[in-house]
Amino acid sequence: MLTSTQGVIVVLYVDDEDMARKYFERTFAATYKVLTAPDVDSAWRILEDRQSQVGIVVSDYRMPGRSGGELLRRIAEAFPHIIRMLVTAYADREVLLETVNTGEVFRILEKPLDYQELGSALRLASDLLKMRNARTQRLQAIDETLSFLAHELNTPLAAILNFARGLQERLEAPGIPPSQNDELLKASESIGDNARYCLTLLSSFMETVRSAGTLQPVAEGVSARELVLSFLDTYPMSQAQRGIIHTELVKDFQIAGLPSFISLILSSLLSNALRALQGRPSPAVTLTVSEDASPYIRICDNGPGIPPDVLERLTVDPVTTHSGTGGTGWGLIFCKRIMQAFGGNIFITSEPDIRTAITLTFPAQQAQGALK
Repeated sequence: MLTSTQGVIVVLYVDDEDMARKYFERTFAATYKVLTAPDVDSAWRILEDRQSQVGIVVSDYRMPGRSGGELLRRIAEAFPHIIRMLVTAYADREVLLETVNTGEVFRILEKPLDYQELGSALRLASDLLKMRNARTQRLQAIDETLSFLAHELNTPLAAILNFARGLQERLEAPGIPPSQNDELLKASESIGDNARYCLTLLSSFMETVRSAGTLQPVAEGVSARELVLSFLDTYPMSQAQRGIIHTELVKDFQIAGLPSFISLILSSLLSNALRALQGRPSPAVTLTVSEDASPYIRICDNGPGIPPDVLERLTVDPVTTHSGTGGTGWGLIFCKRIMQAFGGNIFITSEPDIRTAITLTFPAQQAQGALK
């Protein structure tokens, strides 16, 4: 649902009187993105052309041709998220009260317009619209996270299944050679690591759902530095893996909204990085918290890199180099959708046999200064 332009709510005012339209725009242009139309047909073209970016419609009732009441009824059917207000003369009031009572409009305003009353009605409508948008965005984010969680669990669970089958086959074979003991031990450790990763994801997801279920934003946000350190404390990894992970906490910032979403994304990215580093000499992963054009968290590894033809499709098409262990290629696509759901994004750069860097960018907020 798009009902704003760069955070400013779009209001469409429909009135056949030229002076009324000009005065409305002059009065409210500093607060809203104001569009105007002289009749129902013009208003409808604006609504269709802008793909329902309009958040509030204020329409006069009596106009040449079709009435404002007909316009608002059409809007209720085609764009139910738009908040609708009707302007009418006192003589129409009895007829139009039924319209309000049936829920077709948010407010009826009488002519001549009291612009103080109209301003108050617009503020109430804006608050309602923001609340609806916040709820919709969070539900969309949870839906994306469900798909993301299913994808992320699929890979380690497939690995667990393969390792378990391999163990069973070897244990059932007569006389296990001593040379295979190490392989069995490694397989057992991999089963444990993948199982712990699944449990960590489920725990993070449950926290996310509980937080989102309240539909209350985190007003003060959470420190990106604290989020990264907490994430690394709880992420299941071996001592060897923990030894190759480094942090660069350069410039802190606040992450508003639901930090558990970010933890889920970091889990996916770190899992991919550690998988890419298997068998590499001098493996290293660096997590950086800083700010350039916008605040960011970056995960960089010195793995084999990503081929250019794969890189350009990575967050658009489901491509994977891990199909043998259950990978489907949807992970980064889901990560990007979740980041974009609350105003962020994901950017990926890679140099073959040198490094791969995945950067999570966040809406600009006041940074917290240099960190030691």
